[in-house]
Amino acid sequence: MELLFLGTGSGVPAKHRNVSSIALKMLNERNTVWLFDCGEATQHQILHTTLKPRKIEKIFITHLHGDHIYGLPGLLSSRSFQAGEDLLTIYGPKGIKKYVLTSLKLSGAYPTYPLKFVEFEKEGIIFEDHQFKVSIKKLVHGIPSYGFRIEEADHEGTLDADRLQALGVPFGPLYGKLKKGESVQLEDGRIINGKDYIGKDKKGRILAILGDTRPTPATVELAKDADVMVHESTFSAEESDLARNYKHSTNVQAAQLAKDACAKKLLLTHISSRYLSADIAKMAQEARNVFQNTILVKDFTEVVIPAPED
Repeated sequence: MELLFLGTGSGVPAKHRNVSSIALKMLNERNTVWLFDCGEATQHQILHTTLKPRKIEKIFITHLHGDHIYGLPGLLSSRSFQAGEDLLTIYGPKGIKKYVLTSLKLSGAYPTYPLKFVEFEKEGIIFEDHQFKVSIKKLVHGIPSYGFRIEEADHEGTLDADRLQALGVPFGPLYGKLKKGESVQLEDGRIINGKDYIGKDKKGRILAILGDTRPTPATVELAKDADVMVHESTFSAEESDLARNYKHSTNVQAAQLAKDACAKKLLLTHISSRYLSADIAKMAQEARNVFQNTILVKDFTEVVIPAPED
């Protein structure tokens, strides 16, 4: 899995940062992409990457402020001309369906692929299959804003082929049975129990992707023991009063939340356009003083979330 940041700014587009959008690339896991928020010009940002809009399987919207949704109608319309045929599901707060359908209808755009909406108001699980579970909690912002916790199912332990080969177990169908935990009998009469040669299950990865918010305990719950936590950092610590007034967070507040959640890595995004290079370097260091493994991302930053090790 990889997180690709298509837009890392807040409020309005800037020359150095577009507005919010994050792609979760799961090409090895399920050959799809999940998009989190879709600010203005997201499809233009995609043109500078290897992403294929037809691969986008799900779009998750944190809240309905324009810098998080104005790119949706254009992207959805263009997907019809880019070999997009598979179902696309949009998850978001109540009102996202009306916004999208009204925009498409008034502009005469009719997607050629199935479009499904899952609107939510209550906290809990909004998606689950054999690979992933996505749950939400409400955050603290000017309008309903949510955070997502993405949990990957545990990976089954691998079969220790080297040990089996050392025992003289011939390659072939027997290995398939042993991988299922079955017992097999060799030609010399020995009984081999597959369960004795399968490693322990490997813990699935956990991501927390948070919408705009003041510091809140819900963030810590969503990011508990997460491999990666993505949190807004609209303002610097010096402007905490502005952050509080506009119901946003500072870099240092986000870092403290990551520390409280025992997250492994913190990615700071949603940066105000007022901050330039020198400010950004200072903000990143301030956050690292609280939570060492912090990266303040920029547009097109890509972060690999490695598969669990044996």
